[in-house]
Amino acid sequence: MSVDVVHFWVSKSESAALDVFRRDWSAAGNQWADIPVENKVADQRLVSDRIANGYAPAVMQWNANEGSRELPEMGVVQDIDDVAQADHWRDIIPATVFDRISYKGKVYFAPTNIHAENWLWTSTRVLGQVAAAEPRSWNEIFETAERIKISGKIAIAIGGARWETSLIFNDIIYHVFGPQGYAGLMGGDAALVQDPRMTEALSMLRRLSRYAAPYETRKNKTWADAAAAVGAGEAGMQFMGDWAKGELITRGYRVDDDFGCSLVPGTSIAYFMVIDAFAFPIANRDGVADAQRAFARMVLDSGNQVAFSRIKGSLPVRIDVDPTILDRCGKLGLEMIRAKNGEVSAQSQAMPSQMSEGWIGIVGDFFNDESISPQQAQQRLVDLLIQH
Repeated sequence: MSVDVVHFWVSKSESAALDVFRRDWSAAGNQWADIPVENKVADQRLVSDRIANGYAPAVMQWNANEGSRELPEMGVVQDIDDVAQADHWRDIIPATVFDRISYKGKVYFAPTNIHAENWLWTSTRVLGQVAAAEPRSWNEIFETAERIKISGKIAIAIGGARWETSLIFNDIIYHVFGPQGYAGLMGGDAALVQDPRMTEALSMLRRLSRYAAPYETRKNKTWADAAAAVGAGEAGMQFMGDWAKGELITRGYRVDDDFGCSLVPGTSIAYFMVIDAFAFPIANRDGVADAQRAFARMVLDSGNQVAFSRIKGSLPVRIDVDPTILDRCGKLGLEMIRAKNGEVSAQSQAMPSQMSEGWIGIVGDFFNDESISPQQAQQRLVDLLIQH
């Protein structure tokens, strides 16, 4: 069987994690044609073009979020419900995840892993040098950042992509607005954006931006570069999803020896879930549907799930994995998912795609440009949500 796979897992750790699936597929005597693209937008564009031209890829990487339901609605993806039923996915996958991969009672996506966006990664070496503990509050984050800045190191490691900033802002929103306010804002409540607390949240983000390197020096850097700086002891802290852990480990750094992990202060009762998955475009080529079903089954294989997540820095989607195989960060995440009371949809999962892109652009520009005031950014967010 042969599949062509469109994906945007191109960093060192992401590619190494994908090798788990590539190797298993090839070991069974199958062919895998790799089609890497630089990001999610490029993935969507390429797949849309190929579907429009009548030559859909067999497999495409996709986030299982609100927007993903557009695919089965449009009738462009194959359901894999027979595999999900035969292999009892409903019994081994958290209900939140099962809901995200389903549409009108049928399963359309094969979930690969669960990430959380609300993690804080700290350099053990840098915190030791400034005699600081892992921050447990926002006051401690700012105090520690000030110490690190005085020491001559970069306090907040961040790349040039605007979505990186939006992850930090989501943490701040949850801290300032609480669970209900966060849910309302992620749902596009324009009235809430006009709340005075939004100015407070933006002011916190502005304050934090002053502890990052100037935009000009980091605009061509990636989140993976920022993670590496934390691991190497060149920067103190990074706000990033747990894919950062995958990158750190792939680069040879170790939990607690080189870096620490905690959920961002103010969000420790929450787990901002992102569900990675594969979708299967309808293709009129012989044998593709059978290959797609075999691919979906391979993705949910217990051994593959564990091996993939270990490298990716994520959690397996299967809840029947042995927790003793996970490191401290992974065990903390698994506790949050099994508790079932902390699951929160990350912005990328909750907001409609177009609104989310607009939000990320406004927040990212604000972080990178000191001349934009919190009030101006707030008004831009209001205008965005009113339009939608």
